[in-house]
Amino acid sequence: MNKLGVLEGLLFVVGEEGITLDRICNIMEIETDEAKALLKELQKTYESDARGIRVSFLGNSFKLTTKKEHIDYYQKLITMESSDKLTTAALEILAIIAYNEPITRVEIDEIRGLSSVSVMRKLLAKDLIKIVGKSDLPGRPNLYKTTSDFLDYFGLSSLDDLPKIEKTDSPEETKELFTSIYKERDMENS
Repeated sequence: MNKLGVLEGLLFVVGEEGITLDRICNIMEIETDEAKALLKELQKTYESDARGIRVSFLGNSFKLTTKKEHIDYYQKLITMESSDKLTTAALEILAIIAYNEPITRVEIDEIRGLSSVSVMRKLLAKDLIKIVGKSDLPGRPNLYKTTSDFLDYFGLSSLDDLPKIEKTDSPEETKELFTSIYKERDMENS
């Protein structure tokens, strides 16, 4: 087993959240000194000009990040005309934020059942959403809201112009419906 490859894979999988040194040690079943040595070796590998990412230590976690010297290219990628069209995922995330703001990314992910990190980065770069503060939840995640550019993009004067969403059945109503259907079928079999 190539421990350097395993570490690189772990950093890729955790993405923006990052991973602590302790967690690396626990998952890889190695000592702290060995984990530090592997991290330094991986950092050295990414120092080459031929590489576009690096290992960064941010917020008590290690994560893969892009190199700052390439930022102009990343901005072009996000803001190019061909990417002006919003994807289905972007529209879904915008709807979730608009109807539930302020909301954290984790809450958005729970509603969608998918990770929203990369799409939210694009929405932030397009100024359709913004960070408006920190939640009181553990880890103090960012809170997101839509922007005036969002309203302009969709031709809305305010969020009150959004279509109203009817609430779905509560679990009690669903249970009652199930119970009544069950009784009807039971009577038919008698």
